[in-house]
Amino acid sequence: MRNAGLGGWTARRAQMTPNRTAFVFADRSITYDEVHTRTTKLASQLRDGGVKPGDRVAYLGPNHVAFAEIMFATHMLGGIFVPLNFRLAAPEIDYMLNHSGAAVLIYAPECAEVVRALPDTSGLLEIVCLEPSSTEERDYESLLSKGDPTPIDVPVGLDDVAVILYTSGTTGRPKGAMLSHANLVWNAFNLMIGLDVASDEVTLISAPLFHVAALAQMLLPTFMKGGRSLIMPSWDVDRCYDLIEEHRVTWMFGVTTMFAAFARSPRWAEADLSSLRNLMTGGSAIPVSLIRAYQERGLVFCQGYGLTETAPGATFLEASESIRKAGSAGLPVFFADVRVVRPDLAEVAVGEAGEVLVQGPNVTPGYWRDPEATSAAFAGDGWFRSGDIAVRDDEGHLYIVDRVKDMYISGGENVYPAEVEGVMFEHPSVAEVAVVGVPDSTWGEVGRAFLVCRPGASVTGDELRAFLRGRLATYKIPRYFDVVDDLPKTGSGKIQKSRLRDRARP
Repeated sequence: MRNAGLGGWTARRAQMTPNRTAFVFADRSITYDEVHTRTTKLASQLRDGGVKPGDRVAYLGPNHVAFAEIMFATHMLGGIFVPLNFRLAAPEIDYMLNHSGAAVLIYAPECAEVVRALPDTSGLLEIVCLEPSSTEERDYESLLSKGDPTPIDVPVGLDDVAVILYTSGTTGRPKGAMLSHANLVWNAFNLMIGLDVASDEVTLISAPLFHVAALAQMLLPTFMKGGRSLIMPSWDVDRCYDLIEEHRVTWMFGVTTMFAAFARSPRWAEADLSSLRNLMTGGSAIPVSLIRAYQERGLVFCQGYGLTETAPGATFLEASESIRKAGSAGLPVFFADVRVVRPDLAEVAVGEAGEVLVQGPNVTPGYWRDPEATSAAFAGDGWFRSGDIAVRDDEGHLYIVDRVKDMYISGGENVYPAEVEGVMFEHPSVAEVAVVGVPDSTWGEVGRAFLVCRPGASVTGDELRAFLRGRLATYKIPRYFDVVDDLPKTGSGKIQKSRLRDRARP
């Protein structure tokens, strides 16, 4: 086979385990053989429509089995897959389509209004809808059904670009992080070394697949091992409990907000969760109190750290260390190196905060059509600058402190909001919290905390100050407390602190 990239995976899996279930979506099961046939037919139609090696094919929509079919079909042709955040507005999607130079857009019906609002689609060879509501829209299933199932084997190298993933865009214009086939393959190796992914894995994918964690840490390793992926269109706590019990889910991933909501459910105490072997989290620091709550339920987190640009795994905390090193992001993954450095790039001492640098075969070759951003992202010799602050303990375990841009200085002292948020999260009334630095005439900057209360609970600023006093240094205690109904989040579930900083003070 000349296709050394992800485009060859469906043929290899169909040959090894043709009758094993690959995906379950909306109560429909699809075998590996069916995935390969459908993917090949779609690829033949895209090829006939003009898609060539190196062309970009975009998908816009919630999680769907078609996401995997489109991705593998694109890679079968040597193309580049561009998954888009379906929560974005038309101008934002228009920017990404134009910036990536997408040749094809395939979208879900939930995004039809956004697609209709795009100002200019003349540069697209094809626009296809998964479930069109009118005859004017090209139908995905009709397109696929007319395809040719004859095997396709286009030469693809591991160093060829596989996907362009647009960063969350918490500040400024999003950048298109390129990940090669090699980046994704090495990441899968790293993940499977740290986690015992099995061929009988039943993986629940509820985080958005346009986010690198769900795609590269869940779907791809499960597919490589021949396991079964249950694809949820979106995160739903009750549906999650149903699927775990019905399908005996063994593995699931979530960010802090998802696991916090799962533990707050009335079903938490009595649900049968005995099938779960691994819970994995990343994306942001998870409060130790939440880790402890899961441990008390007999559930253990495998916590990791990484970025879109590292495909994403940079460090990993194996299950055997999850109690002893609760709150740690773990050690560098097997096939990567990690440093924690001062501004002059010298290594920090044990317990000293510094920026995380990552080097390895999982690290991005750069940003699509952005040589300046690519140059600024590397410190030399292939070391990627994460923009994250961490400390290392005497055994080499990393503890992510915060983002460089989220840290603020109050009275000459560095304040890391993630630390403050972790302590506030221990208050029984607090469901979610985000702390940002705001200008202050006396101290330069002070903290402003935005929090969401648990259902039926309430709390005042004075009560929170009293709670934090003795748990945090005085300069770390926020000056202002805002109780809100919800916090603004990106499509991947990360809190958009830039929007909180812009809010007027009451």
